[in-house]
Amino acid sequence: MIKKVLDLVSSQQSFLIAAHESPDGDALASTLSLALALEKQGKKVVAYNRDGVPGDFSFLPGYEKIVTEVDASSHFDVAFVLDAGELKRAGSWIRERCDTLVNIDHHPHSEDFGDIYWVDDKASATGALVYRLIKAAGWPIYTDVAVNLYTAVLADTGSFRYSNADGEAFRIAGEMVDLGVDPWAISAGLYESQDEVRLRLLALALPTLRVAECGTFASIAVTLEMYEQTGANGEHTDRFVNYPRSIRGVEVAIFFRQIDVENFKVGFRSAGKIDVGALARELGGGGHHNAAGGMVKGTLAEVEAEVFDRVGQLLR
Repeated sequence: MIKKVLDLVSSQQSFLIAAHESPDGDALASTLSLALALEKQGKKVVAYNRDGVPGDFSFLPGYEKIVTEVDASSHFDVAFVLDAGELKRAGSWIRERCDTLVNIDHHPHSEDFGDIYWVDDKASATGALVYRLIKAAGWPIYTDVAVNLYTAVLADTGSFRYSNADGEAFRIAGEMVDLGVDPWAISAGLYESQDEVRLRLLALALPTLRVAECGTFASIAVTLEMYEQTGANGEHTDRFVNYPRSIRGVEVAIFFRQIDVENFKVGFRSAGKIDVGALARELGGGGHHNAAGGMVKGTLAEVEAEVFDRVGQLLR
């Protein structure tokens, strides 16, 4: 599969690189590492994300290259869609704007929308697949690429705390450090440089903590009213799900984030016993065994009741 992708790269000149909406560290850093690597090979590259770059990731080299709009007249030889799961999460219009579409992902059940479908659900991050591609091509890994590869793996393994932190993830991280990456600088960028409004939002969210009577699942919520009170937004909720997740005995953590008056995004994190990816797909979403999400319509009370019932049945 890597050879197919590299043959395509060598024979083509213009590339669009996109990842899923509401991008996380893996989506953004994978996009940038591949975009920067291709540019260094003399290729014409446009890096796109419909939601742009959250402020927490403005330390990533090349972040200013990511655009939120692409001219309707633009056409590309190749479009790489990274870490998306479904094409619509990156932009359904991409199919019509490129000659060849490549899906590179590590999500199980990733939609087979590409002319080339390279999905490895055992990979720790999509960034790990980009790393394999760059290494197989024999391209030098400059510092800006190395920082993004390191960040992609760091972010999607939860700073190497999650079960997907395999040997390859540590090997990639070690190699990037040997190439000049400063682990503290990246950790500081991700975790030690937050907006004041994020803490004020967290202060309002923590009182919503609910723990099931059995003690095996728990949730936290953010509403539109909380955004209005603090001046925060959805970008500031990253890692909120880790608070219920950290409670002793919790197998499934749930984060309810209100999108509009009628809808909540529901994020799930599993300690390993429960496949929350399957649950999320029932809700029209998707994700991994241990990390997934979907959308549920209703008030917070209604959404909590439905999701708690579903999770409770699984745990029983």
